[in-house]
Amino acid sequence: MAFRIYTKTGDNGETALFGGRRVPKSHLRVDAYGTVDELNAFIGLLRDGTTLTHVRTMLETVQHRLFSVGAHLASDPSKSLPAPDLTETDVLLLEKDMDDMDETLPPLRHFILPGGHTTVSYCHLCRTICRRAERLTVALEQAGEPVDDVVLRYLNRLSDWFFVLARKLAQELKAEEVIWKQRS
Repeated sequence: MAFRIYTKTGDNGETALFGGRRVPKSHLRVDAYGTVDELNAFIGLLRDGTTLTHVRTMLETVQHRLFSVGAHLASDPSKSLPAPDLTETDVLLLEKDMDDMDETLPPLRHFILPGGHTTVSYCHLCRTICRRAERLTVALEQAGEPVDDVVLRYLNRLSDWFFVLARKLAQELKAEEVIWKQRS
């Protein structure tokens, strides 16, 4: 018999964590790893929308790291949680890449509105979904569920990286950065 993607075991609103424990699909842990999965899907869309080799390589690397983060978050904390395939070096890679991009960007003196080019907008979508994943992961930890510290640092830095990447892509694509203006 061929492998089937559907199991019918979630039809009553529950899902299984890695390790076997069943939880409601509304569980904070499911929300956290589901949002990481959503982020990963949008990163694929962003990666498909650029031809810049370095950016494509970085985005694919991020996708691999996020898959590991998702597996960590999807694991039953009453069992031995798998350490995410994520290290401080991954956080430092994002920081270095931001520093490199910042060297060629004009100083940021105002808030900017997302947009200017479809690829830039996808980047901002990734940034905001990443922030949501971070908030949910923090809430999970605050609820007493174990989360590896490097996961929180990585998600925090990753959302910053998406912001700088959006600015860099706007520059590369010659898209205008629209400054937010408060109504007077």
